[in-house]
Amino acid sequence: MFKQRLLSGIVLVLIAVFALYMGGMVTLAATLIISLIGYSELLRIFHIEKSSLAVIGYTGCILFYVAMFFDLAQWTVPIIILFLIVLLGCYVIRFPKYKLNQMMGCFFGFIYVGIMLSYIYQLRVIQNGGEFVVLLFLAAWGNDTLAYCVGMLIGKHKLTPELSPKKSIEGFVGGILGAVILGLIYGFYIKTRLRLSFDPVVMFPIICGVGAVISVIGDLAASAIKRDAGIKDYGSLIPGHGGILDRFDSILLIAPVVYYLMVMISGGTI
Repeated sequence: MFKQRLLSGIVLVLIAVFALYMGGMVTLAATLIISLIGYSELLRIFHIEKSSLAVIGYTGCILFYVAMFFDLAQWTVPIIILFLIVLLGCYVIRFPKYKLNQMMGCFFGFIYVGIMLSYIYQLRVIQNGGEFVVLLFLAAWGNDTLAYCVGMLIGKHKLTPELSPKKSIEGFVGGILGAVILGLIYGFYIKTRLRLSFDPVVMFPIICGVGAVISVIGDLAASAIKRDAGIKDYGSLIPGHGGILDRFDSILLIAPVVYYLMVMISGGTI
């Protein structure tokens, strides 16, 4: 089991590095595919992953990403509004085939998975985005790994015993401090390579620290959804890790936060 998890984890990292390194259409396509798979995993909870609602959801995600690719930012909000109108139209026309929780789950998944994950691409395509996107994974996967190690070594006090019994307060603090240290190291590295309008040695640790806290919220929120749904994993696509959402649950929330933090500290010039 450990070897399977390790190997699939290495493959996942290699695919992520390739997709993010290439940028442009490759990053867009990879992010869209991940979004559609993750969206399908969430819709499976409501038993509508192959329904008319799902088709509307998948179409909405594709249109949203197409608008981003052609830099049509002014159309993103109208797409969300149009998506809701069409979704409600399907709900009304097919009534009482679909239940309220299914319709709401479809809209929630569109925002939670489709739009939130799109910020990976949006961060990647800004100036120096190739360097900035690394912060997502330092904050998310770095925090997750270091929190696990610290929790295993000295964890005694439960963080959320009913929701995630294995998480400890010590691990929570250790994960955040670890992410801050990783951000600091990365800041020193970037400072020798790029000329930025801010000091990465100061800002990157802050961003990674904030991202680490958001990462925990994302992880626990995903756990809460799974517990309410009565499932262990969102899927089985990634051996040893579960589904796409099991691996990207933290990134979902961190991506937009890091994107807007970068915009703020750069004075909105990136």
